[in-house]
Parts: sequence; C-alpha cells; structure tokens
Amino acid sequence: MAEISAKMVKDLREATGAGMMDCKKALSDPEVNGDFDKAVEFLRKKGLAAAAKKASRVAAEGVVKYAISEDAKKAVLVEVNSETDFVAKNEKFNTYVDEVAAQALSFGSSDVEAFLKEKWALDPLLTVEEKLSSMVATIGEKLTIRRIELVEGDVVVPYIHGEGKIGVLVAGKVSAVSDAVKDALKNIAMQIAALNAKYLDMSEVSEEFKAHELEVIKANIAQDPKFAGKPEKVLEGAASGRLNKELKEFCLLEQDYVKSADDSDKTVAKYVAKVAKETGSDFAVKSFIRLERGEGIEKKVDDFAAEVAAQAGM
Repeated sequence: MAEISAKMVKDLREATGAGMMDCKKALSDPEVNGDFDKAVEFLRKKGLAAAAKKASRVAAEGVVKYAISEDAKKAVLVEVNSETDFVAKNEKFNTYVDEVAAQALSFGSSDVEAFLKEKWALDPLLTVEEKLSSMVATIGEKLTIRRIELVEGDVVVPYIHGEGKIGVLVAGKVSAVSDAVKDALKNIAMQIAALNAKYLDMSEVSEEFKAHELEVIKANIAQDPKFAGKPEKVLEGAASGRLNKELKEFCLLEQDYVKSADDSDKTVAKYVAKVAKETGSDFAVKSFIRLERGEGIEKKVDDFAAEVAAQAGM
C-alpha cells in the first residue's frame, strides 16, 4: 500500500475541492492506492463531482455574517465565499452562513482547518467540511468557509454593511453597559467599516512596520524635486511627519471621528472619553475585527473579446 502524505491530500483537495478527510479516504482506498487520477474518480463516484468540477473557480463573492452570545460578551464574524453575487443573495445560502456563524461561535476558535473537521451541529453524521461539500452540490457553485474571527469584552457590538460586504465587531471595556455605550460602539463600528483602521492605537504598531514605512517614505522624498538639496535634518523631519500622518490614519483612536459634532470629540479617542464622561462610567475600546468580503482574493475578469482574439491568434 502506497504511503499517503499530507502533500498528496492537500494536492487532491486543491484539485477537487472535496473535503480533506474525503481526500485522505480516497487516496487510502485499496483500489486507488495513492493514484491521483483514480482518487479523483473515487470522489466523483462518491457524489463529490459537483465540488470537484468547481474547485478551480474563484469564489470571491459571498457574505460576512456574525453570531453573538446572549450576554453580548462574545461574538464571531465569518466570511463564506461564493462565485457570484447572485448566490450571495440566495436565501438558502444565507441561511447556511447563519448556521456556520452559530456553530463558529460555540466552536470558539479562528482555526478554520480545525473547524472544518468538527461535526456539523445540525447533522452529526456529517462534518462541517462534508456539509460544505453538500452545499456546493445543492447551490451549484464553489463555496468556501474562508475566515473566522472572534472577539470578547464586557460588551460586543456588531455592524454589517452593504448586505454582508463588510462586517465589524467592536468589543468595549466598560464598567456599566448602557444603551449610550452600545450606541457609541455602533458609531465606532461604522467608522471602522468606512475608514478601515488596521490598529487600535500606536502601541499595536510594531517597530519593524514603522521602520519599513519610514524607509519607503524616505525613498519617496529623495525623488521629490522640492526636497532637492535640502539638509538631512529637513528630510528627516519631513519623513517623520509623513509617517506620523500615515500611522494616524491606520490607528482607530488617532483617526478623526467622522461623526464629530464639535472639537470635543474630533478624534475617536476624544469621542470615547466624551461618552465615558457623559455616561459616568469607565469606557474604552478593547479590540475590534473588520472583515471585507473577498479582500485579498484575485478575481478573474472575463474578457470575451480578448479570449476570441487569443484563440484566433491575433
């Protein structure tokens, strides 16, 4: 019997879109004996042909959804991708994603690979991965459970923008939970969705990141004609100023608060302090998560004219 390596399982999974355990079973079958092509046929005969046929497609649409605990102290965001926006609006698909989010909340980890191996809560005869494969067959498109992110705090407030295009969770550290505090966290969640903060504050930015960005800025300044012949001290000052401005845009609490009513809450940090004072409680933003559907996935753009020209040798 051929030895089945992790790489063989990974390659088969990437080629077919079938579940990891299904791929391992296929390769380990005595009649397959590690043969890649026979394993593909094995999966097709087991009813996973729909997943196999769609594995090479790009799933960059879909939705981001959340599930939150009854006490609102813990919440999860999940991104489940589909190939088309049409499916992303499908009721059956959205019900499925709600179920994925609910199970991800009880699972309590961001490890997608481990999550896929879990028993599907609504049908313990299936794993999460096997349920996903069955949904591929039902929906007719490649589907992917791409990301799971959890946050915890004294209170967590969710925000979903654009029918699941962007999802945000904001965890607050607060001595007394009130509607005013929840409203403030909702406002901050909307800020995060709009301005895409990367960090909570400057303390989260690594020195390596700062050094790298500073080098990039210095290189840009060196090519700027208006700085030609300027003393090194001036160049250093300009680079430092640009870096601070850039970091301010990256850090949530340093950002200008978009719904600011006056100078007392011009930044998000000042807005948080203002809410704390008005509510008479200790109030701070503990952490946040922002997921945007399809970010980082290279989408295939079909150009029919270019395709015809290529086939015609033009």
